[in-house]
Amino acid sequence: MSGIFCSLRQLSVTYGRDRNGAAALDGVDLDIVAGERLAIIGESGSGKSTLARALAGLLPEGAKVGGEMFWPGLGHPPSAGRDFGFVFQDPGSSLNPVLTIGEQIAEGARRHLGLSWKQAYVRAEELLGRVQIPQPERAMRAFPHQLSGGQRQRVAIAAAIAAKPALLIADEATSALDVVVQAEIVRLLDGLVREDGMTLLFITHDIALASGFVDRIAVFRKARLVEAGPVRSVLSAPKSDYTAALIASHRDLATPPLIAEVLP
Repeated sequence: MSGIFCSLRQLSVTYGRDRNGAAALDGVDLDIVAGERLAIIGESGSGKSTLARALAGLLPEGAKVGGEMFWPGLGHPPSAGRDFGFVFQDPGSSLNPVLTIGEQIAEGARRHLGLSWKQAYVRAEELLGRVQIPQPERAMRAFPHQLSGGQRQRVAIAAAIAAKPALLIADEATSALDVVVQAEIVRLLDGLVREDGMTLLFITHDIALASGFVDRIAVFRKARLVEAGPVRSVLSAPKSDYTAALIASHRDLATPPLIAEVLP
């Protein structure tokens, strides 16, 4: 890891027309280091998904944004699809049901890398192999409804990295899956970001799952960043009472199998 990829300074987001309404993000200062795997931890409503959408420029119309975002790692604001890939919680919502798997992955490579359709299809099949879809050549012709939930999430990951993005955002990408598939997807994400030198933002409510493979943890509560630091430091000596309570209440942290499953 080297250098700052993105710096957030007093980043605030408010939804709705009421300027005095409660903020979804409130004065967040956070640096994302190039090449790191950063977990954003928080309960529902903590602001973690709003942070992801703010970074990706995917906030809904009418959202009010304050503060600043700097992108020294890119030198310019990121371009959707090209500079970052986004993996959502429900792969069904990010995959088009009437297009084949091959078409959906190839489109990003064709548009952002300037490939021909033939070249893009070759890359799509290669990516299906990288995300460990059985028989990639057959999967290219399949439709989303013909795949399992875990396979659809693998396809969504392949589509997200088709244009070789610098930043991969996984927003609760494992929470709709069973624990065995969760561990497989985490191991897959870890391998892909290492191989391609991507920066990973892994957003989850599951501190146990994240702690097995990330470099740093940032804990959010009620729209504010309450603590951030190296994963070992945060888990062994949390500075925030909320983080300590979160760790103490999460019995999975003392359950080696799930964490060990995703370690190299």
